[in-house]
Amino acid sequence: MDQPKQPFAYRDYRLFWIGRLASNLAQNAMVVVIGWQVYDIARLTMGTKAAALQLGLIGLAQFLPIFALTLITGWTADRVDRRLIGRICLGLQLVCASMLAWATLADGRTLAPLFAGAVLLGITRAFSMPALNALAPNLVPAEVLPRAIATNAIGNRVGGILGPALGGYLYAIWAPLPYLTSAVAYGVALACLMLIRPIARTMLDGSRNPWRQMVEGLAYVRDNKLVLGAISLDLFAVLLGGATAMLPIFARDILHVGASGLGHLRAAPAVGAMAVALWFSWRPLRQHVGMKMLAAVAVFGIATIGFGMSRWLPLSLACLVILGGADMLSVYVRQTLIQLYTPNEMRGRVGAVSTLFVSASNELGEAESGFLAALIGPVAAVVAGGAGAIGITLLWAHWFPSLRLARTFEVKR
Repeated sequence: MDQPKQPFAYRDYRLFWIGRLASNLAQNAMVVVIGWQVYDIARLTMGTKAAALQLGLIGLAQFLPIFALTLITGWTADRVDRRLIGRICLGLQLVCASMLAWATLADGRTLAPLFAGAVLLGITRAFSMPALNALAPNLVPAEVLPRAIATNAIGNRVGGILGPALGGYLYAIWAPLPYLTSAVAYGVALACLMLIRPIARTMLDGSRNPWRQMVEGLAYVRDNKLVLGAISLDLFAVLLGGATAMLPIFARDILHVGASGLGHLRAAPAVGAMAVALWFSWRPLRQHVGMKMLAAVAVFGIATIGFGMSRWLPLSLACLVILGGADMLSVYVRQTLIQLYTPNEMRGRVGAVSTLFVSASNELGEAESGFLAALIGPVAAVVAGGAGAIGITLLWAHWFPSLRLARTFEVKR
């Protein structure tokens, strides 16, 4: 009897998908509100450039725990039950959301709780992302995995669409409300993960040196030029072209659309990303995957430049939609290559390296954008970042010919 081809036919994958959707809703709502609060509080006593520096610091606060813990979290994801790691992290994220709700209610004009919450979110993401990304391929057959990755990306992007908008709207109603809503969503995600049944997995050799096991993930990525090229391309392109970190500045001081407008701006990239993910869940990418990924990163850079130069909200939203769709195509190819080309017993460690690169491109990219905006202004920083992303695409096409030559996804056992 043929196996089902749709990932939702598998019970544990359905639970996993619902849990990731709920946690992404919570995380995106919290991130947009934290960024808005940090910038809004800073602007009470600082100019635009000095307040932008605070946005850079909040991104750094989320990135440093991931950077410091990468080797440990990957090794843990390959040695400890991945469901348990996810459950603990979701519980801590629930506590974090509750803490920020209380802090906002008690004293909504203090930066310290926001930075503490950002650090805690960084720590939990450092452990949860490698574990949950490594868990997903165990929930469906390998033949269904490319479709499952696209479907999982839909859940991520739905969270990316609704989360920021929900955070902005709820914050406008009552400042603690987005954090309270996030706490409930984390509770739903935790319940789903509790219901996933035990998963058979390869155990690490307990007699081998743990440090050597930790660095094997780095060695694998270094030696596999296709995986290294895909991960590093995403790292440097998003690191340079991270316009989303500047959205609170554009919403408040350039486009003048306020907190609700910030929700629209934060949701726009996810709209484009979800449209692309929906398409791939129906018709998975099959031909010339490498060249299409490179082209998508170039489009990402062009859309970033367009957003930086726009002063009209509809045009800004359109650029962000295109930016998000291009980024989704790149993410889809990268994640599929990593999952299919990595042995199950190494997925946690390789996933931790991938998490570090993703966080470097996101959180560290936010820090870089904030610092650059403090030096040359937010508009120049965004335009320069988009141009840098285009330049990175051209360099990577030359330095990693395996990316250009990657034509199809091939399952590796």
